[in-house]
Amino acid sequence: MNRTQLLRNPKQRKLLFSAGISWMFDAMDVGMISFVVAALAKEWSLGSQEVGLLASSTSIGMVFGALLAGMLADRYGRKNLLLWTLIIFSAASGLSALATGFAVLCILRFVAGIGLGGELPVAATLVSESMPVEDRGRSVVLLESFWAAGWILSALIAYFIIPDYGWRMAFVIGALPAFYALYLRRAIEDSPRYVKQKAARRLSLSERISSVWSSEHRKTTLMLWVLWFTVVFSYYGMFLWLPTVMVDKGFSLVKSFQYVLIMTLAQLPGYFTAAYLIEKFGRKFVLVTYLVFTALSAVWFGYATSVGMLLAAGICLSFFNLGAWGGLYAYSPELYPTRMRSTGVGLATSFGRIGGVIAPLLVGVLKENGTSISSIFLLFFVTILIGAAAVLVWGRETKGLELAD
Repeated sequence: MNRTQLLRNPKQRKLLFSAGISWMFDAMDVGMISFVVAALAKEWSLGSQEVGLLASSTSIGMVFGALLAGMLADRYGRKNLLLWTLIIFSAASGLSALATGFAVLCILRFVAGIGLGGELPVAATLVSESMPVEDRGRSVVLLESFWAAGWILSALIAYFIIPDYGWRMAFVIGALPAFYALYLRRAIEDSPRYVKQKAARRLSLSERISSVWSSEHRKTTLMLWVLWFTVVFSYYGMFLWLPTVMVDKGFSLVKSFQYVLIMTLAQLPGYFTAAYLIEKFGRKFVLVTYLVFTALSAVWFGYATSVGMLLAAGICLSFFNLGAWGGLYAYSPELYPTRMRSTGVGLATSFGRIGGVIAPLLVGVLKENGTSISSIFLLFFVTILIGAAAVLVWGRETKGLELAD
């Protein structure tokens, strides 16, 4: 099979696009909350710690969502869990528009997070298991590129909808993906590898968890947990606060939304270059290179003072950070056999999501205590380098290798 067959195979192309649209809706919902909290901070007079708590409530749900969906997908199938997680976060997002107070909104965002956190590792596993070996990594990175489309969509909604129609209308739009689940139900199938594995004896939950930490997979699991934690910690700490940080630097709410939209557009070339390089030079090369440049971009953004420097640093931050995310999702499912793949990825993702809980809260506390933005982004610089070092030292290259059954 040559490298262009992915584009000629209608079934694989349809799966990639269909799963990608669901991924886009996931990103739209996550991105929306970063813009909503910037508006709510003014409307509800929220302090930095409250803003951090609201941003983290989604991430807390994502911890449980990734854990549960990863385990259940190995038992009930990737397709079924993809549909249910999509419905859960769409319904919770729509109900968020009716929130009457801060506590109610936090609870609804927690429920939305369960769906959001569950969908991503399941969708990545489904696509990874359904693609030929020479296109597998590229396909999952392209799947991840729909995340940029979702963030761009959320930035457009924030720019055109929130100033005139309010944040509640943004959440109403977030409910629309529930209708897409009806299409997905007929449009996609479970991966051939999972269907084949169903015929064999299925491992119990305790056996799957034990296998993740067995001597065969222990070093891989440790590396993956460190990598997921550092990447998620830095991403949610930086990007959920990005509009608010721009406001703190003196820009109006509308102008900060405009600048973040420009930065977000840089995510697309970040994904596409990673998609090319991941099959040419391997997973480790992409992850380590893009993470190192993400760390450098974080320091640059933290110390930037002029509009030009802020935009340039923000563009580089988006480019390299989201390219690394593409490599992360491509790499993770390749490290475990089919019988425990979704469980292994779900556990790593769930642990990583704890970083997504801590980081927005930590930024809120640090800001409230007078810590400078430059010092906060220096913290992210160190964290990201730890993740890159874990891959470099403990990671094994999976480029060109068939998935283990």
